[in-house]
Parts: sequence; structure tokens; C-alpha cells
Amino acid sequence: MKQTLLAIFLLLPLLASAQLQDSFTDGNFTQNPTWTGDVSSFTVNAQNQLQSSGPAVTGTVLQLVTPSQAAVGTTWEFWANLRLATSASNYADIYLISDSENLNSTTTNGYFVRIGGTTDEVSLFRKDAGKAAVKIIDGQDKTVATSNNIVRVRVTRSMNFEWQLSIDVTGTGQSYTSQGSATDATYKRSSYIGVLVRYSSANSQRFYFDDFLVSDTQAPVLNEFQTVNPQELTLLFSEPLQPDQAQNVANYTLNGSTKPLVAELTAPDRVRLVFAQNFRSGNNILSIANLQDLYGNSLSSPIEQSFSFTPPAVLPGYNELLITEVMADETPAVGLPPQEYIELYNATEEKVLTLQGIRYSDATSTTTLPNVQLLPGEYAVVVPNNQVQNFSQYGKVIGISNFPSLNNSGELLQLRQPNGRLIYAVNYSDTWYKNNSKREGGWSLEMIDVQNPCAGADNWTASVDPRGGTPAQPNSVAASNPDNTPPVLTDVTAVAPDRLLLRFNERLDSAQAASIANYGLSPSISIANVLVPGPLFSDVILTLTAPLQESQLYTLTATSITDCAGNLSPQPLTYTFALPSAPEPGDVVINEILFNPRTGGADFVELVNRSNKYLNLQNWQLANISGDTISNRRTITSGNYVLAPGQYVVLTSNPENIRTNYPAALQETFLRMASLPSYPDDAGTVVVLQADGKVADRFSYSERMHFNLIDDVNGVSLERLRLEGPSIASNFHSAATTVFATPGYRNSQSQEGVAAQQVFEVSPKVFSPNGDGFEDYTTINYNTDKTGLVANITIFDSEGREIKKLVRNELLAATGFFQWNGLREDGTKVNMGYYLFYIELFGLNGEKSAFKEKVVVGGR
Repeated sequence: MKQTLLAIFLLLPLLASAQLQDSFTDGNFTQNPTWTGDVSSFTVNAQNQLQSSGPAVTGTVLQLVTPSQAAVGTTWEFWANLRLATSASNYADIYLISDSENLNSTTTNGYFVRIGGTTDEVSLFRKDAGKAAVKIIDGQDKTVATSNNIVRVRVTRSMNFEWQLSIDVTGTGQSYTSQGSATDATYKRSSYIGVLVRYSSANSQRFYFDDFLVSDTQAPVLNEFQTVNPQELTLLFSEPLQPDQAQNVANYTLNGSTKPLVAELTAPDRVRLVFAQNFRSGNNILSIANLQDLYGNSLSSPIEQSFSFTPPAVLPGYNELLITEVMADETPAVGLPPQEYIELYNATEEKVLTLQGIRYSDATSTTTLPNVQLLPGEYAVVVPNNQVQNFSQYGKVIGISNFPSLNNSGELLQLRQPNGRLIYAVNYSDTWYKNNSKREGGWSLEMIDVQNPCAGADNWTASVDPRGGTPAQPNSVAASNPDNTPPVLTDVTAVAPDRLLLRFNERLDSAQAASIANYGLSPSISIANVLVPGPLFSDVILTLTAPLQESQLYTLTATSITDCAGNLSPQPLTYTFALPSAPEPGDVVINEILFNPRTGGADFVELVNRSNKYLNLQNWQLANISGDTISNRRTITSGNYVLAPGQYVVLTSNPENIRTNYPAALQETFLRMASLPSYPDDAGTVVVLQADGKVADRFSYSERMHFNLIDDVNGVSLERLRLEGPSIASNFHSAATTVFATPGYRNSQSQEGVAAQQVFEVSPKVFSPNGDGFEDYTTINYNTDKTGLVANITIFDSEGREIKKLVRNELLAATGFFQWNGLREDGTKVNMGYYLFYIELFGLNGEKSAFKEKVVVGGR
């Protein structure tokens, strides 16, 4: 029967939030809401109750349904009166949740309350497609065991999928008793509610229903969360959502600030979110606010959903996988296992990098990295397979076979994709240690700023970790070291008449540098092609449309050249050069040699181009003499190195040492060699070989050539006196004791050539042999018009006493000179005063002539 006014009043608060409510007071069931199904077999009777009115045929099944999407956080209530004795063939199923409009279909899924059955009870069942219904709450037996069964039923389902079943057999709604509870989350969505009755012929009009009420007072709950791809999420809620709010991108915030590009309702309770950028690796937080269900229940506070994201592993691109540490000289070990290694670093912020198939190579060999993944910002040390255990304590270790041996002095290391595409390259050098003791072994080279991968020596230094290195860990020297300086054009070499090699001091933006429009030549020659070769991208090769001319100076101008870090020079870069000529012996000569350095010092050989040509020293060699054979050849440089007319170059294995000992040395004149041939302190021979194998120059030295009055000749070089003179002992002298050596600049003892206006001429006529570099010696210059003359030169003091036989039976060239340093025959210094050179000349035919020349020895 209908509820009293009091009962209706009590229900009013629920009706305000009801998803569905029907008491049939309008006298029909075809609107507000609309029930469908076996509509001709139901009626609304005079008491405004839904009553069955089907055919009087045993086994008849009748049903009515109406749409309902409530499934979670919901309360279902209804009143029923079965005026019959329930049995296995006489009962009513009231579906709370159904995915099908046909409640009697074998494919239907859902939940229903059964009133009746063989046990005369009210129970909750779950219906699975193709299977028998499963009882999930077994109501008390015999609660509907009369021939007039009135019952009010209330079923609740919480947001946690807990079901509660209660019944009131008085029908008033005032005396509910629990029939039990259960948790079941099998079905979380609904399309319909409905009634299904089954009866025998006598009971066709004895089913009565009323006061259907489905209420939802709970805000939607996020039930499922799925990461579809690196930029897309799917959110599944407990119930259908209000579309406008669900599709408003402003209601979703990723990691505190990022809004999605797309918020799409792909199903009533499912939202698709698409973001412009990949999720960050590791933890992410999605905030969800302002969502409502279809019945106006809003989120009381934002939902904070954390999720961890691991992007799919990808091959690294350019500069995404770096070599950040190199242990090239592992002995003597400081604290780490005595093993060479390199360290890899994932320089990306959000990519997981796969190393599978990546090719790691040095100058002579290549190996392939295994199937290992590196997370963003993760380090790993690479060692031979048999060393993995020894390094496992430090962090992630990658073992490889055929580990390329690392050169102590330095070499080019590369990482490339399986298809050969460059990932990263570094051409390390032992000069990068910036510490002479650490370069001797046991210390690694570490990158300073991993955000500046294009930098070379300025971004690497020796480890300061007490163990000698930091394998698989952040580097001990880590610091901010950005590149804010534009590139510099350091050299232009004509490697062929129609081809130029431009060298810059750092890596370039290769795409920008490859534009022909960025280069110009004066005098004008057009540029046909530009190539920026890898892997370091610090060189540019220009192909010209016409050949260069020898001895012609050209100026190359480069504009819009950007380095790897994006720095652009505000001014055009210029460099003047010329096409190198073929050398001839004697064009480049030995100008200075330090063969007896101080303790801890280094040897050097200084060359000078005394020709008017531009000469390329590529593949020239430095050597010595062993027995009578040129031996111990060392390549001066395998790269291009052009000497301009009059230009010096200082060859040494340790420029830093030379600059420390001789601060005036010009840094730009130094050319580092891996090693020099042996030049002993007592005597030896320096040989310079051209690329074609011809001897450019040779000089045999001995320690006896040093000025006798120098107390300690260690660290004092022998300098060439006259540039045009021969490379013999008489044309070399100890450097002035005020400087000890002059690497890279004019010799302290150099003397311009003197053109003798007569057969013999002395210059200077007054000299002071005190080692100060100013007129420390005098020269007897000669100029004869004959060949085959032999000379004797004897020196006498003002009293006519012989003090030195300077020259004995010396075969003269057409022109030349002899030097006297103011010393007696016994090596002691003469007194100040006048001295006489007595010179005798003998010809091939027995002719003889004599000459006398005066000189003054002065002093301070």
C-alpha cells in the first residue's frame, strides 16, 4: 500500500538527490521515468502501484526496465507485495544494475534482489553472462513465507564496493533489519534497473511494486588510472560524469602547473587526457578538481593522484649520452681498482636510453655495448667483463668484451648508434689534467659541467676524489661551467690549391656552419662547396671554384658562425693565409736547441722559416743520429701546420714546462709532440726531415759549445747567431744569461749579417763578453772572390803575445764569418783592451797573403 504522509516526508531529503524516483502517482509507467519491456503485461492500479497483468500461463516471465547509471555510492529502495506463496517458479527479481535492456538474456551482467524462491527469502545476487546467478548476500529464510508478502527493501553500495541488504517486512520503512553484507566489485557500471517476475498461471496478477528510489549522494571517485603513452592518461571514475566539467582542461593539473591539451569524455565515466610534453621520469602528480556526477555531486576537494612514469627506452640522440669520465692511465692506483674505464651519463631529463647496439670506439678499435638501460641523469661505468665485480660497489657497471685500450696521452673516443649516426665524441688529452703529478697515473679525467658537453679542455680536469676517480657517480669536480664565448677562427690552411681547411677553437653548430653564404675570400674566389666533418665539427672544408696562387696573401671572412652551445660572434671572423709552397732543404732551419734542461725540465727544438715561402710542416719529422744513420724519427705533426716567412715554431713534448721555466716564451709558437728523439746533454745531432724525406737541416751540438764563463749551463739553450748562416758550431752561441733561452721569439744572441766590404771585416769592433746578450761576441766576416782558400786566424794582445789560435787550416766559402767570445786558449776571459786578429790566407797554387784587424774587448 502507499506510504503514509510521515513516511513520504521522511524521504524528501533523499528525493532531492535522487537519480531515479517513481511512485506511479501519475497513474502510468511510460513517462517520468519511462519503463519499457512487457508494457502490455503491467498496469498501474487504483492504488497507484505497478501491478503485473500478464497471461495466465505457467512459466511466464515478465519484465520492465528503465535507464539508470547509478552503480557505486548508491542506495536503492523499493516496496513490493507478492500476494502468493513464493517458490522456485514464483518469485520476483528486482535488478539494481544491468548492462542489458533484456533482463532475461543469458548475456546479461548485473546485480538483482530476489524476493522469494524455495527458501522464501530476500537475497542479493550477481548475474554473470552465460552463467547461473551467484548469491552474494544470503537473506534470512522464511521472511516472505506467507501468501501475502509485503516487504520494503533497501540496498546500499559504498564507494569501496561494499553491499548492504536490509528489509522491512512491515512495509513502512521504519523497521529495517539487515540481511547481511558483502564486497563485490565485479560490475562497476550500469545502464538499467528493472523488475522481472516469474509465475505459474494462477499468479499472473499478484505482483505489486511501488516507491522505487535510486539515490546518489556521493561525489565521483577515481577508480582506475592508466598511463597510455608518454603523453596520455586515461581516468576511470566510479560513475558517469557531468560532461562540461569532465572535458574542461582547467580542471586537471599535472605536476603543479601543466594543463592538458585535450580532456575528452570517451565514455560516461572515462576521461582521456593528452599533454603536450612527455611525463617526467619518476614520480608525477595529477590534480583533479571541480568534477561532478550527473546528479550534481561535486568533489569536495581536489583528487591528488600520484603515478610513476618510466618512459620506453630509446636510442640516444646527439649529445644525449655522454662520456663524462676517462681513466686512461690506471697505475699507480690511488684507491680504485687498477683498471681503465669510461663513464657514461644519460644527459636527458626524461628519456630512458637503451645502450643495445651502440658502438663505442677509440682510434683503432670498436666494440658494441650490451642491452642495458640508463635512466635520466643516471651514470654507469664501462669496464671489461672480468672487472664488473670489482666496480659493482661504486654504482651501475656495464661489462663489455674487447674493451678498447685507452692511450695515456689521449685519443678520440666516439659513441655511435647502430646505424653509425654520431651520439657523442671527445678527443681527450693528458694536458687536460692540468696537474703534472696526476697525469702520471691513477687519476681520472672528469667532465666539469655535464650541461656543456661540446666543450673540450676547458670543461675537463683531473678528479679531486681521494680514490682517484668517481666511476658511476657524479663527478667530484662537478660545477657550473657554461659556454658563453663565441667560436674563434684559429687557422686557415690551403691543403690544396682549390681547398681550404678552417679550424675553430671549439665545436660548431654544423648545420649553420655548412652554409656557403657564411664565407667570403679576398681577393675574391667563389666557394663551390662547404663540408663540416665530424665527429668533432670544429673544422670546415671549403672547396673553391678556382685555384689559389702561391705567395699571394688571402683573407678568409666567416660570418654567422655559431658554436655548439649557440654562441654567435658579433663580429665577422677573419684570417689571412697563403697557399703553401714546396720546401727546399735550408728553407726551414734549426734556430735554437735546449738539450740540457734544468732538473725536471724538458728539451725543445726551435725551427724558423728563413725563406719567403709559406711552408706546411705536415708529416715533417724530427730525428737524431745513431752512428752514421738518421734514427729515432718522430713526426712533428700529422695535421696541417703552416709556417709563414720568418715564423718560429717550438717543438717540445711539454709546452707547459717550457712556459713555466721561460715566462717570456710565446705560447702561440708551441707545437706539442708526443715525444722528442733523445738529445743527450754531452753531444748529439738534431735532424729535421721534410715530408718528402729530404733533410731540411741538421746541427751537431756539444756541451763544449757553451760559453765557458757560464757557471751552470743547465737550462741554457744554444742559439743561432745569423739566420742566413750555416748550421755549424761557429754560428751558435749560448743564450744570454738574462733569459737563458728564447723559445718562440728572436734569439738573444742573434746578429744581422754583415756584408764585408773588404776581404775581412770585424763587427762589432768593440764587444763585452759578459753573457748579458748585448755584443757578447765579435765576428770576423769575410768575402773572397776565389774558391779553395784556407785560413789561419791567431789572436794577439796589445803586447804582441799570442792568446788564442782561433782558426787553423779552415777551408773558406765565398762568404762567411768566424766568432770570438773573448776567451783565451785555456778558456779564461781576456782582460779589457786592444787585440789583434792576424789572418793568413793560402791559395791552391801556393800563394799567400796576410791581414790584420783590430778589436776592443770592453766591460762594465
